[in-house]
Amino acid sequence: MGAGHGGPLGSAYVARDSVVHRLPAHVSLVAVVGFALVVVATPVRTAWAPAYAGYAVLVLAAAALARVPAARLARGLVVEVPFVVFALLLPLVARGPRVEVLGLSLSEGGLVAAGGLLAKATLSVLAATVLAATTTPQDLVRGLQRLRLPAVLVQILSFMVRYADVVTGELRRMRVARESRGFRGRGPGALRVVAGTAGALFVRSYERGERVHLAMLARGGDGRLPTGPAVAVPARAWLTGLALPLAAGAVLAAGMLGA
Repeated sequence: MGAGHGGPLGSAYVARDSVVHRLPAHVSLVAVVGFALVVVATPVRTAWAPAYAGYAVLVLAAAALARVPAARLARGLVVEVPFVVFALLLPLVARGPRVEVLGLSLSEGGLVAAGGLLAKATLSVLAATVLAATTTPQDLVRGLQRLRLPAVLVQILSFMVRYADVVTGELRRMRVARESRGFRGRGPGALRVVAGTAGALFVRSYERGERVHLAMLARGGDGRLPTGPAVAVPARAWLTGLALPLAAGAVLAAGMLGA
């Protein structure tokens, strides 16, 4: 499957030999979720700017330790675009005292809220990007299963990882078929063709999923990934993995004591 790392989803993975890559998937998941919770729990005030700067140093240090390229981190931030748009609108629509910035009348409260939103979203996305770059999709699914995620969700995620490249290949063939018939995708009239393609892809994917599910049941499958006996994780691995959220918690505690 796509270089052995989950097809298109596996393109997020950056193959390296680092201490971060060697961490068990469930340890990395707990570390990233813990870090995100600390970031979200940090108050949105101007006085807390040093705390957010400290979080940024921590997550960038983790990326450097894992040798994740800066370009990979930048690509991961693309998913943050909707938050950026919303944050840019906040100072314009929020109420309260106003301040002039480049000729625009902006809300002071809106500026602070927008800055907090951008900081929290950026830091969380960066941490998730490091996780995706250091853990293969298959290992992530197994990590979620080990963390006792509901079996149905694990099964859905495992199917998504396993067949993402199949659906992508199907979409590529449909695009080639459209273009071979003269379709160029210009003008409002193209929306009907694109919508028809999306509908056909959904139907084909649904039918393929049903066939695969029936084949699994015929072979005695129960939807669970074969992980073998659970191996105890050394305390050293937990300490290494939890260093990020623990350090972030220390920054938060220092900010509270200094407030």
